[in-house]
Amino acid sequence: MEDFESNQEKVYIFDTTLRDAEQTPGAALGIEEKLEIAKHLARLNVDVIEAGFPISSPGDFDAVQRIAHEVKGPEICALSRVVEKDITAAWKAIQNAPRARIHTFVGTSNIHMERITRTTPERTLEMAVDAVAYAKSLCKDHPDATVEFSPMDAGRTDLSYLYKVVEATIAAGATVVNIPETVGWTVPSEFGNLIAGIKENVSNIDDAVISVHCHNDLGLAVANSLIAIENGARQVECTINGLGERAGNTSLEEVVMAIRTRRDYYKGYYTEINAKEIVPISRRVSRTMGIIVQPNKAIVGENAFAHSSGIHQDGIIKSRVTFEIIDPKEIGWKESKLILSPRSGRNALRHKLNELGYELEQEQLEKVYERFLRLADKKKEIHDADLEAIMSDEIRVIPSVFELDYIQVVSGTKISPTTTVGIRTEEGIVENASTGDGPVDAAFKAINQIVKIKLSLIDYQIRSVTEGEDAIGEVTLKVQDNGHIITGHGASTDIIEASAKAYIHAVNKLIQLRSEG
Repeated sequence: MEDFESNQEKVYIFDTTLRDAEQTPGAALGIEEKLEIAKHLARLNVDVIEAGFPISSPGDFDAVQRIAHEVKGPEICALSRVVEKDITAAWKAIQNAPRARIHTFVGTSNIHMERITRTTPERTLEMAVDAVAYAKSLCKDHPDATVEFSPMDAGRTDLSYLYKVVEATIAAGATVVNIPETVGWTVPSEFGNLIAGIKENVSNIDDAVISVHCHNDLGLAVANSLIAIENGARQVECTINGLGERAGNTSLEEVVMAIRTRRDYYKGYYTEINAKEIVPISRRVSRTMGIIVQPNKAIVGENAFAHSSGIHQDGIIKSRVTFEIIDPKEIGWKESKLILSPRSGRNALRHKLNELGYELEQEQLEKVYERFLRLADKKKEIHDADLEAIMSDEIRVIPSVFELDYIQVVSGTKISPTTTVGIRTEEGIVENASTGDGPVDAAFKAINQIVKIKLSLIDYQIRSVTEGEDAIGEVTLKVQDNGHIITGHGASTDIIEASAKAYIHAVNKLIQLRSEG
């Protein structure tokens, strides 16, 4: 958890992953799954867990009740409509929690009153006040229980009516008033003014905490939440990975890390979130709900701390802060990732090879870099195993009398396979073509005619070094010459090229063996 100063104000983090995020299509959770996520949210140190909507189903009631009984630390909240049976069910589910909260809501925009509840503004206000008063009465004997009220679709609610509803529900006993941007309608300047207007026009607003619950329909949920804080909100309702109805909710990790990272700007605020649990709980929620985190998702996406540009990689190697504003270890990542690609430079390649234990002279690096670029043009991403294969294939302790320059294959079901090879020799590149029982056999025969050495193949093995359609294949073969068994290795995304390289490697080893004999 971050340090804070006495003049800073706390922003409370209200997590609704188990309620609003569970409404994401296909994200329904079992009771045990909800319980495990709730326990992890407690380790994350959120202030409030909205555990569910107890009246919605017996299963949801049981889940909320178990969370209230077994999860310690955060306040456990249950959602209800402004209906007495809803509120009663919510209270029964959470009443044994050390810290409990009933959260009741009703639509206050003309659209919602006319088309959903089909009530007048006067009747809606009465329902809201009665609901808060009833919830408050249930909490009266609990040492630490609160009531929260939400005027749903506040972003499209008439302002004067909104002020009236907020004031009346605070007077009835709500100590938290949540301002939901239910459909993501407002832009940040509007939403900031909306919160400021509530602060200015609701006479008893200091008796309650202003909360905000923003949706991401226009991609503005986090921005709206942050500007709400600047204008007086002190609780943000959010979800892990920004999951939720439609386009989702405010992303917990983004709001928390914006406040934490930009201490220079948000110097008046802090949260008590345990940042090191951000990535672990993101992974847990993604895995449990079966919803993959988009790679470019801020903070928790796989690419959030991955660098593939050569300029960026060079900067990161020299100083992390050149292209990263957050230390990945601070939030639970192990480290930044340098993604080797055709855009990577020599410095990034040398850095990665050093990590793998290879120290290269400049001349060796140039040779490996050329090979790396050829492979990178074929593959989207170069993995450690690819580099290991390149190193075993390129960095030899034997002289390369012959070296494969190119290879071409013509093959099919109704023609004899023909392989053409170009081999670099002391006299230049020599080309030859041959047919065979298959393209590999044809390659070996073509090589034999150039090097003027014929070897007996006694073993030939192929293995995939990496995964996927563009995987590197490594060929290991054994040949025999006058009783000597010689092993050759070759690697390439093209298995025939790998075979030719392995064969030439064996030829070069034989030449060295003969020179030593």
